[in-house]
Amino acid sequence: MTTQSTATGTIRRPPAGLALRAPAVRIAKGHAGSGFLAAYPDYVTTARLDELRAAEYPYLDSRGHVYLDYAGAGLAADAQLRVHAGRMRGRCFGNPHSENPASRASTVLIEQARDAVLRYFNASADEYAVIFTPNATGACRLVGEAYPFWHQPRLVLTADNHNAVHGLREFARSHGAAVSYVRFSPADLRVTDTDISAALGRGALQHGESPGRNRRRGLFAYPAQSNFSGVQHPLAWVDQAQAAGWDVLLDAAAFVPTSRLDLGAVKPEFVTLSWYKMFGYPTGIGCLLARRDALARLRRPWFSGGTVWGASVQGGFHRLADDETAFEDGTVNFLSIPDVTNGLAWISGIGIDLIHRRVGYLTGWLLGCLARLKHGNGAPLVRLYGPADGEARGGTVAFNFLDPNGALVDERAVARDAGAAGISVRTGCFCNPGAWEQAFGLTGQVVRGTRWRAFPPPNVPTVDDYLKLIGLPIGGAVRVSLGLASDIRDVERFLDFAERTYRDQEPDGHELPPRLRCLRAGARVCFRS
Repeated sequence: MTTQSTATGTIRRPPAGLALRAPAVRIAKGHAGSGFLAAYPDYVTTARLDELRAAEYPYLDSRGHVYLDYAGAGLAADAQLRVHAGRMRGRCFGNPHSENPASRASTVLIEQARDAVLRYFNASADEYAVIFTPNATGACRLVGEAYPFWHQPRLVLTADNHNAVHGLREFARSHGAAVSYVRFSPADLRVTDTDISAALGRGALQHGESPGRNRRRGLFAYPAQSNFSGVQHPLAWVDQAQAAGWDVLLDAAAFVPTSRLDLGAVKPEFVTLSWYKMFGYPTGIGCLLARRDALARLRRPWFSGGTVWGASVQGGFHRLADDETAFEDGTVNFLSIPDVTNGLAWISGIGIDLIHRRVGYLTGWLLGCLARLKHGNGAPLVRLYGPADGEARGGTVAFNFLDPNGALVDERAVARDAGAAGISVRTGCFCNPGAWEQAFGLTGQVVRGTRWRAFPPPNVPTVDDYLKLIGLPIGGAVRVSLGLASDIRDVERFLDFAERTYRDQEPDGHELPPRLRCLRAGARVCFRS
């Protein structure tokens, strides 16, 4: 392997041109091998990722673990952990809000991390500010609490959004701003350009005046990629919305782990993401990339340590800092932020386009194989949600298993059975209620009822009780998501598990853990920070 030196250590780059290792399980049995490589002959051009997996993610194969939850969290390479440990052993780092040597050492690395983020996304420091947050959810909250909804602009959301984005509506409604949703097709869970145009055309400025940067119709928020279905919504909507006078919040958390985001080409006002989604480590750090002109329009509802130029008790005043630190509450995670620099160097050394190609090949094969799975009586074994092919989609696939009679297999049973087989998948609705409701054909009348004065009704203590009330037989879908270290063996082992466990079988639904809260079965389900 070649090496790349960074300010915080040395990251080894994986070598190119390594031979493809033969995948196991169904391919080894002759069930798929030649068919997969015939369908995706260019898969061999991604062979360097196989060597990378063996060298830097050995805990997968040494433990026989099939990890298929990259939309939940990426995986950390051994190289990243070595660099972190070396840095921590190498010198003393302190709270950055000072000028002492330990403090300055931390400040230098934090500023280098900001520069690394801008370089990776091809963003100008004159145009964008990098604000470190606890996670993507924290980045959304920063925008929501400070956006000028008190002027009562509109908030437009796609129904396909993570709860972190849906939560913006509470800030808007608290100030009397109107909130509207753009629905999407139940067939493929996509939003049409026609519906977007209609939504962004509402609330036109009076007297035909030009929107301008200081007078906006409101905020339009959508995900670059659905964390439920993997649909990649068009980045062209950013320019379209801005031309119509809207600020845009782009949730990029599910998109950037396997796809390129170029902020020199598309320039939303706000971009939210979590670093552990991209490269596994560090956790507890996210980012708000904000255009400086949009940031200047935000008004924070409070101040805290680290955010002020100055504050007075006797004088009763405060003044926020003049830069991005005005939005970084308290002491940032100064021991882990430098690992963002290392993680971005790691991804850059591999090549995001290489990762994107491999994930695309594996996703296409997985989709095709799932669609072809049948019971002995010819009934389908799987019900897919979202696009049936790999066009304009990422490596996230949502579905349910069906029994031979066409009944949905309880997602808790799948979580239990997959875990017993050493396979990590995710079950529930993945903190995306809009996509879940659309996938299961739930209408507003169904989910809210026609006679309930309060919602949810007070006599419904658990999610299981609520599902019974609305007549839904299960509580969510199964999600398989692919990423940097995925290979064809992972896909084939999961398909082998699916056939062995559910083909021509009546699943065991006994002793399943109760659903005590939103989409949580037992101890495991849907947290995206």
